[in-house]
Amino acid sequence: MSSVKDKMTEIIHSQPDDSSYDEILRELIFERIIERGLDDSRSGKVISDEEMKERILSWQG
Repeated sequence: MSSVKDKMTEIIHSQPDDSSYDEILRELIFERIIERGLDDSRSGKVISDEEMKERILSWQG
């Protein structure tokens, strides 16, 4: 498994040369969000679609 710096470097190098600072940060954040979600899924930290639907409805007031 690669180190965090290696993964970040890989993501940065995969961006077009004219990418803005914000675009690169967005890609790094997106990758982190995906990794956290996969880690949660692997460790069983999930909820059903129905539970998620109920939570979203509760946010709407």
